[in-house]
Amino acid sequence: MISFAHIVNPVKANKNSDLFIAQPITFETMRIAKEFCKDDVSVELFSAQYKDDLDRVPAWLSPTPDLDRSVLDFGSFVIKRKLPLLKDILERLYQNSTGQYLIYTNVDISLQPNFYRALAEIIERGYDAFMVNRRTIPDLYSKTSELPLMFKEKGNRHPGLDCFVFRRELFPSFYLGTSCIGAVHIGLIVALNCTAHAKQFRIFQDLHLTFHIGDGRVWKKTPNYSLHNREILVQLYTQLKQRGLAGRIHQLIGNAIDLPALGLR
Repeated sequence: MISFAHIVNPVKANKNSDLFIAQPITFETMRIAKEFCKDDVSVELFSAQYKDDLDRVPAWLSPTPDLDRSVLDFGSFVIKRKLPLLKDILERLYQNSTGQYLIYTNVDISLQPNFYRALAEIIERGYDAFMVNRRTIPDLYSKTSELPLMFKEKGNRHPGLDCFVFRRELFPSFYLGTSCIGAVHIGLIVALNCTAHAKQFRIFQDLHLTFHIGDGRVWKKTPNYSLHNREILVQLYTQLKQRGLAGRIHQLIGNAIDLPALGLR
C-alpha cells in the first residue's frame, strides 16, 4: 500500500483575507480525501504552524513542532510579513512522518475526493516526483456545505505550481535556501530540485485533482519576497547548471514554464 504524508501551513486569517473562506474548505477536503481512500492508500495529515496559529489546526491534522523563524530573519522588507520558510515546513514533515511520499500544498488549495488515489496511480506509473496544477473555479462559494457543487465545477486551467509530491528519500538532497511560501518562484524552486534528483518527473497541467476558489493571485502583492525567492532560484539554477543539468531541467519543465523569460537559460 502506497503511503503519503501531507502537510499544510494553517494561519489565523482575518475576514479580509481570502484564506478566511478558502482555508476551512481546504481542511475539509483533506479530511474527505483521506476517508475516500482509507481502504487502499495510507495518508497522514500534518500542519506546520506558528504558535499563534495553533488554534486554527483542525482535529484531523497532526501539528508538528511550532515554527520558530520566518523570512523576516533573513532579509529587510518594507512590508513585514511573517512568511515561513518552505525548508522549515518540509523538514517538519520529513522528521515527523512515515509516509513513503511527501506532499505539500498551499493552504488555499482544495482537493478532489479522489486526490490521494489518483496520486497513487501516478506513482504506480513510475513517477517519483511530480506536481499537479490546480483548476480555478468561480468565486461563488464560501461554505463547506457547498463542496458537492465545488467538486462538480470543471474550472479553468491554471499554470500555478502549488501541489508538490515527491519520494521521501529525495528531500535530504533538496536545496531550498531561505525561500518562503506566499511569494512567487517557490514552486519553481521545488520543481528544479525534483528534476535534479528524481528518476521520473512531470508537471501535470490538466488533471482535475485540486482547485482554488477564484483567481485573486494574492502572491503578486508580495514583490519584495518574490525578489528574495528569485535570488534563491538563481542560486539553485546556477548550481544545477554547473552540474550539467540545465538540459534536463529545460526538457522536463520547459513545456510548463517559460524558463528563458525568467533568465534561466
